[in-house]
Amino acid sequence: MAIGKEIFKLEDKLGYKFADIKHLETALTHASYSNEQKSKGMHFPSNERYEFLGDAVLEIIISEYLFDNFKNQTEGALTKMRQYLVCEKTLSKIAAEINLGEYINLGRGEEMTDCRNRPKVLADALEAVFAAVYLDSAGETQKCRDVVLSIMSEEILNSASMQKGDYKTLLQQLVEKDGHAILEYVLLSEKGPEHKKIFKVCAKVNNNIVGEGEATSKKDAEMQAAKSALLLFGISI
Repeated sequence: MAIGKEIFKLEDKLGYKFADIKHLETALTHASYSNEQKSKGMHFPSNERYEFLGDAVLEIIISEYLFDNFKNQTEGALTKMRQYLVCEKTLSKIAAEINLGEYINLGRGEEMTDCRNRPKVLADALEAVFAAVYLDSAGETQKCRDVVLSIMSEEILNSASMQKGDYKTLLQQLVEKDGHAILEYVLLSEKGPEHKKIFKVCAKVNNNIVGEGEATSKKDAEMQAAKSALLLFGISI
């Protein structure tokens, strides 16, 4: 099994220290390993039940985060973002990035067929790990939320970039990744008659102009400034 220093490395990647390491060990135990050990008279629960719980934990955390942070998006857009974030392809990609496959306990047969690198195995294990954090923290959602959002931050940005139009929210998410950066919008000018004004706005990050935009309303001008900033930062929109 993945024990000792090996499993502690995974804790570092997750940014979470387990009070009971058995939760993490169970999350990393594939059914093939569990069955193999059972035939030898030993009991190692598989991660299937943890996967079941982790799926639900992940969905509520992602749903709540999207609801709170993407206020301009419709129900349909939020649903698409969530579907992208919780799908097997995305979860297996994240699992591969933290080398989760290295820590999964497999039966000999699956080990020989490189089962640990299969997308489904990786995605299921990641969901099980989320459940392990949730259970270990005695249901303290915030601790699990911190782990989930931290390792999924890049994919959250990717999901947001797929939704056209909400450039301000996407820029805000990008800036917040820095932790210390401050984003603000400043009105540079307004011209034209009262009924036909043109507003020019700039987006600033830490007092540096990163984008400008013009429109017939301040809100739309800010959105255009955010779009300009995203292009500057190399975000595909």
